[in-house]
Amino acid sequence: MPTPLIPIPGLVDPVPVRRAAAEAGLRDLVGLSRAAIAEALVETDLADPKAARMRARQLWGWIYTRGATSFEAMTDLARPFRGALARHFRIGRPEVVEARASVDGTRKWLLRSGGDTYEMVFIPEADRGTLCVSSQVGCSLNCRFCHTGTMRLVRNLTAGEIVGQVLLARDALGEWPSPAGGRLLTNIVMMGMGEPLYNFENVRDALAIVMDGEGLALSKRRITLSTAGVVPMMARAGLEIGVNLAVSLHAVSKEVRDEIVPLNRKYGIPELLAACAAYPGAHNARRITFEYVMLKGRNDSEADARELVRLLRAYRLPAKVNLIPFNPWPGAPYECSEDQTIARFSEIIYAAGISAPIRRPRGRDIMAACGQLKSTSEGRVARPVRAASV
Repeated sequence: MPTPLIPIPGLVDPVPVRRAAAEAGLRDLVGLSRAAIAEALVETDLADPKAARMRARQLWGWIYTRGATSFEAMTDLARPFRGALARHFRIGRPEVVEARASVDGTRKWLLRSGGDTYEMVFIPEADRGTLCVSSQVGCSLNCRFCHTGTMRLVRNLTAGEIVGQVLLARDALGEWPSPAGGRLLTNIVMMGMGEPLYNFENVRDALAIVMDGEGLALSKRRITLSTAGVVPMMARAGLEIGVNLAVSLHAVSKEVRDEIVPLNRKYGIPELLAACAAYPGAHNARRITFEYVMLKGRNDSEADARELVRLLRAYRLPAKVNLIPFNPWPGAPYECSEDQTIARFSEIIYAAGISAPIRRPRGRDIMAACGQLKSTSEGRVARPVRAASV
């Protein structure tokens, strides 16, 4: 039986419909800072600089506190001004191509903007609700255990497209206006499609909006950025974004990590762990998470576990290790380690005084689990993407 569509309340329609032609050429306010919104109002002669700052604050509140998707809903703005805004701007959301629900409650959306598709996932748990957000269409890293890695990199997502995923999830969960407490969406992980540090400026600007106290107001301690190890950008991420860091380690030897995380050939384990040790803000109360996918007969021996402990101690890292049972996908070259093997691996790390929980797979039945995301944009010709300057 096909997986059912999720009934999404409110303003989002889970039907693949292109944007209305009237919206073509309109500038999207989602993803702009307050200062940029004010500047845009001045440039379009809708306000003088002083009035623009006030109007920008009003627009910000409507977009990020009340979840407005049209200017007509902004009832404290004069009707002629609302009409003028609609002639120049829009309040964007990604288009929902498909929405699916897992038997375990996980939700996955296939989204489209600019003609390209990408995915996001919401994972509900008893004490939190985590949104897994994509930063790129496709990925350039080619990690062999990851389904996304079989795609080409098509392009970076804009700051607006990244923030738009959060807004869309809030739409689906009915969380407007922003609740003071008892949120369903409590955490964000930049662990969807793509390598966030190869789209640094857009990720940074999007997360600044997500963390802004006068809008979505999500604490930086509830946001985690995952990287496969783009070493030159890690210090900037700590200084300019300041969220929790997760590192896709997955192996403890050069030979194995070169195979499963090809970026290791450029930035090896010693360089990566040294960058982790220098990550701004890392300490025992705010540990770095090391992601470790468990691959049968490849990286799951007791010797691998002991070497992992040795490395973390050698670099004096405030660490937590997330053990991830491999999530299969069509054509995958690996199998998941046996349950008892994963349990023993965890025991060795715990015995050394390092937390090593085993992540329970979520959303496997709808290909929403870690390493399973892949969109339909893979056939598009990849456009050059310039990495952020160091």
